[in-house]
Amino acid sequence: MKITAKKKVLLIATGGTIASKSTPNGLAPLITSEEIISYVPEIQEYCQIDTLQLFNIDSTNIYYTHWLAMAQCVEAHYNQYDAFVITHGTDTMAYTAAALSYLIQNSVKPIVLTGAQKSILQEITDARKNLHDSIRCALDDRSRDVMLVFDGKIIAGTRAKKTATFSYNAFSSINFPVLGQIHDNTVVYYIQKDICGPVRFFNRMDRKVFLLKLTPGMSTEIIPHILSVYDCIIIEGFGVGGLPDRLRQALLEEMQHYKAHEKILIMATQVTYEGSSMDTYVVGRAAREQLPFLETYDMTLEAVLAKIMWILGLHMEDRKEIERLFYKKINYDLFRNE
Repeated sequence: MKITAKKKVLLIATGGTIASKSTPNGLAPLITSEEIISYVPEIQEYCQIDTLQLFNIDSTNIYYTHWLAMAQCVEAHYNQYDAFVITHGTDTMAYTAAALSYLIQNSVKPIVLTGAQKSILQEITDARKNLHDSIRCALDDRSRDVMLVFDGKIIAGTRAKKTATFSYNAFSSINFPVLGQIHDNTVVYYIQKDICGPVRFFNRMDRKVFLLKLTPGMSTEIIPHILSVYDCIIIEGFGVGGLPDRLRQALLEEMQHYKAHEKILIMATQVTYEGSSMDTYVVGRAAREQLPFLETYDMTLEAVLAKIMWILGLHMEDRKEIERLFYKKINYDLFRNE
């Protein structure tokens, strides 16, 4: 493991189970950032670590404004620290990791997210190991960009998904290998990133993105309302990206009322692994030929949601530029787009 002695690390605490205490109504995030870091005192031997309590909430309540606040916090302290560790609740951490991957691009300094399935206060917990591993990862000279560290795995920020509700191995890397692992305090990288260009920070996102999960026989009545309120619909289609004929017809009728850049349609799949392929079946190919669908291919839903919120936040009116950015590979988010 390559560690530069006494790097400066900023721990940004946002709440979550790792910071929770028991209350009469259930677990609630009440532990401060200073208390959290006190449970891994040995880290002080390897780095200078400061803490910042950005907020202290259950990750169920995380919203795009919190993503922007985290990115702005990193930007404000970027020149003062060598690395950043963000403690976060597990339920929406994959969304946050994806969002930060688009809001902070080309960072030679690592931004590592972590959390826990049990509070750091408990005697038997994954919190201390995850926190220790995350700081170790952040100190490594090979670490770059936004990552999620959990249960010894280093996952690209755009590839993480929570796949277990209680187990310690709660996160998986979807359709892409893990970047590396941490074994016995040693960081082992399988994939290393070269950064091209200066770091870039973004400070806007479009919140008007709707994720529609198809069910057999779904009514078409919802389509006009969604399009009247939202700038983008991500459709979780069946299989490799199938869209029922009735819904395709409803979308055709409604999309006639809007310009090409005003309403964005994205086809995803409800299946976690292996991605979409709209051209495989008639029900997908017809939708692609008749409607201006973007396709997610092997991207995660979390990454797709965050990416289009970032793109539309740039206030673009050029449909081709929206498509170009959507298919641009950022932090390993897209492996196959053909």
